[in-house]
Amino acid sequence: MALTFELDPAITPALREEILTLWADVSNAGGSVGFVAPVTVDEIRPELIKHFVSMAEGRTRLLVGRDETGTVAATVFLAFNTHRLMLHWLWLYTVMVHPRHQGKGYGRDLLAAAETAARGLDGIEAIRLTCRGGHGLERFYGSCGYKEVGRVPGAIRVAPGDDRDDIFMLLPLL
Repeated sequence: MALTFELDPAITPALREEILTLWADVSNAGGSVGFVAPVTVDEIRPELIKHFVSMAEGRTRLLVGRDETGTVAATVFLAFNTHRLMLHWLWLYTVMVHPRHQGKGYGRDLLAAAETAARGLDGIEAIRLTCRGGHGLERFYGSCGYKEVGRVPGAIRVAPGDDRDDIFMLLPLL
């Protein structure tokens, strides 16, 4: 079954909890979404609140993918630039697919839906994202049309003695 995507869903307490659970499940399965396992929803909550504040200020949009049961299975935040010289591209943050759905093509579907959403926004000509080295994520994003445009060696410290590259990816929309 394919996911059903919704841009800018109403933020309800149920949706908030589903996103928190998704984020914790992805993180605890080894996903590279800003935390290192083990992590709890209470540790993630402040970061999600920051995203919601940015949404309320009109700087970020939320794209949610629901599975056949209606459960949140994937999310991504599309964040606009505020710098006047960089208004023509946006960032993707917190790209997540629930671990139980890995290998079903939902990651590709999520990125395609994010691309479609970005193409529908006035003046947006490209999408940028960063990913953590060490998991082959740059190959996955590359297979979805993104190009590696920069890399900062050892910029992400996952644990003492475990530094990873911060990899910058770009998808031109023109």
